[in-house]
Amino acid sequence: MKTALITGVTGQDGSYLAELLLKKGYDVHGVVRRSSSSNFERIEHIQDDITLVQGDLLDQNSLIEAIEGCQPDEIYNLGAQSFVPTSWNQPVLTGEFTALGATRLLEATRLVNKNIRFYQASSSEMFGKVTEAPQNEQTRFYPRSPYGIAKLYAHWITVNYRESYDMYCCSGILFNHESPRRGLEFVTKKVTNAVARIKLGLSKELRIGNLDAKRDWGFAGDFVEAMWLMLQQDEPEDFVISTGETHSIEELVETAFTHVGLEWKDYVVIDPKFVRPAEVDLLLGDSSKARDRLKWQPKIKFDELIKMMVDFDIKRYETQECSS
Repeated sequence: MKTALITGVTGQDGSYLAELLLKKGYDVHGVVRRSSSSNFERIEHIQDDITLVQGDLLDQNSLIEAIEGCQPDEIYNLGAQSFVPTSWNQPVLTGEFTALGATRLLEATRLVNKNIRFYQASSSEMFGKVTEAPQNEQTRFYPRSPYGIAKLYAHWITVNYRESYDMYCCSGILFNHESPRRGLEFVTKKVTNAVARIKLGLSKELRIGNLDAKRDWGFAGDFVEAMWLMLQQDEPEDFVISTGETHSIEELVETAFTHVGLEWKDYVVIDPKFVRPAEVDLLLGDSSKARDRLKWQPKIKFDELIKMMVDFDIKRYETQECSS
């Protein structure tokens, strides 16, 4: 039985990854911060099957203790301040968690056991103001947010530990990946949640920013499989993980409203306060390396993903009404 340690286990990706590893027979440990208001909603259904250990990406000693305690074969660093708009309001905190947090975890891994295989969650936001489309592993980075910049630091420090200490460290440059478990602050969930509320008569409008921005959206459950596959290879390498399709936010909105039989233009209000200070206009990934080397393929299509999220949100509100 292999042992895995996951930071960010209570998040969207962490919960899907924990599920996957449990199915593969892993002993799964998840790092959680000491907090009086911890949210375990995403892992409630598997909480009895995983071991939660206290640790904090701001505190290297706690990370050393967590690694020494469970002696993992694999570490997946999914923990971060991951909401892009917040990174402008809290750039220093974003750097501490997302950039230096990865460094602390890498250093803790090196100090405890440099033979542990390490996965770093990199992001398509590192490409930012793209210089070519689609983007692959060789595309030049040009991040356009404190979040993207912090992720780029974490990406390169992972490469540096691999090359400096001969550690098995790799990064997955993941393009946008969503699910019913996505947080309400993210645009996909903001849209599907609003559509559910409007359909059920609980709300009258959806306020949103730039409808023209385009993203390569996939399903988080598909993407965590790629994370695992990266750590099963003979040699550590970095991989772009994406669907290879791009859709605008307007398409996202239209798909969600059409699914419930509504005309989106009747409910959507463009609000300038939701426009980013520096926008990323187009993200489109070329994951041919992952498809060739890892034999990985995304399974859930864009339309299916958005409809799945809308249906989940409608059911969630209907359940709340029935129980109240």
